[in-house]
Amino acid sequence: MPENLARAGRAGPRLRVAHVSVFRDPLERNPEELLDAWSTLADVARAVADRGASVTVIQAAKRDQTLEEHGVLYRFVRTPPTRMLHRRAGFWATPASSALLSVLRSEAPDVVHFHSLSFPRHLRLVARTLPKVPVLVQDHSERPPPPWLRPLARRGLRTVAGATFTCREQADAFFRAGLFHPDLPVYVVPESSSRFIPGDRQGARATTGLEGDPAFLWIGHLDDNKDPLTVLDAAASAFPLLPDPRLWLVFQRAPLLERVKRRVAESAALRGRVHLLGEQPHARVEPLLRAADFFVLASHREGSGFALIEALACGTPPIVSDIPSFRQLTGFGAVGATFPPGDAPALADRMCAMPGRDSASHRLATRRHFDAHVSFDVVGRSLVDAYVDLLDRHGAGSRGSTGRADPDRPGA
Repeated sequence: MPENLARAGRAGPRLRVAHVSVFRDPLERNPEELLDAWSTLADVARAVADRGASVTVIQAAKRDQTLEEHGVLYRFVRTPPTRMLHRRAGFWATPASSALLSVLRSEAPDVVHFHSLSFPRHLRLVARTLPKVPVLVQDHSERPPPPWLRPLARRGLRTVAGATFTCREQADAFFRAGLFHPDLPVYVVPESSSRFIPGDRQGARATTGLEGDPAFLWIGHLDDNKDPLTVLDAAASAFPLLPDPRLWLVFQRAPLLERVKRRVAESAALRGRVHLLGEQPHARVEPLLRAADFFVLASHREGSGFALIEALACGTPPIVSDIPSFRQLTGFGAVGATFPPGDAPALADRMCAMPGRDSASHRLATRRHFDAHVSFDVVGRSLVDAYVDLLDRHGAGSRGSTGRADPDRPGA
């Protein structure tokens, strides 16, 4: 048994963890398709299982089905469709599923890992179903609900024993809103990771057609939050000072597409040097990142930053906005460079000043940072450590106990 599980005082069977997700796929895909589309659901569970825990994923779905992959048991449970209560807050009012709670009870977990802070009713029912089992809730880029919904949110969120965020700062808004107990333990864990790896840059350039000296790669929606116009303004200032620069944009949703096209067409510095690649198959993202000199993104807010994580996995040095999750993922300046959100002159300076555009050592350092701080091994180890800490805080208890707990006690 791994040492971090042994610390929990468990002899015999492995630590049992239930990952619970009550958000039902609005596209009604079958379970096999869903695991492929929602890779994080499977990847994080697998990372925990790889650290020696026994993991069951209980997922709301359009039909009942059980699967097993990579040592993880998946129990898809038929539930009502997800209904949104408040669009801006991402707050959900889906009816609770007695079938899902019954499956959870039958698994008798030592710890429940509940995905999303936006289902407080379900959190409260999980706490009632297994009142002596600690619940760890994971943030997925959520915000506190508006004041009129906070009493409902508080009743659910105050039943949890701990919470995970990509960085500690992201939890502050929930504490300020009184949604968490003041002494609730917060664990800093990357929301997910990537299985991308570095590769031959010249070979990737030949395969993808991506070129430039340097070549900057953007991966993100063309919207106000990602802020492509700041990147274009910065590029217009920086490109005349660089040897033969190119900016390549990969995107899906694109409400600012026409403004982006117009900005490029109006600038002599950008015309012919900015390439709109549009949506790309995920398998193509890895060679694009390998081919790029730098990854660039100007987000004003992110819960995590999956494209940034993939760039780090490929060893592609990032130039990203200085927001909490990006600071955490880049090691507070350990790799790449950051700039204030919306500050095009500062970004232009970073684009010109980044050292070692052709430095293999810079790319190696980026990948080493990924391995040490953002990899699936780190995600799995950090989560198991959090589970063990919660069990230590929660008391020995019995596995899958159904005794009652005081919901107003911190950590209950």
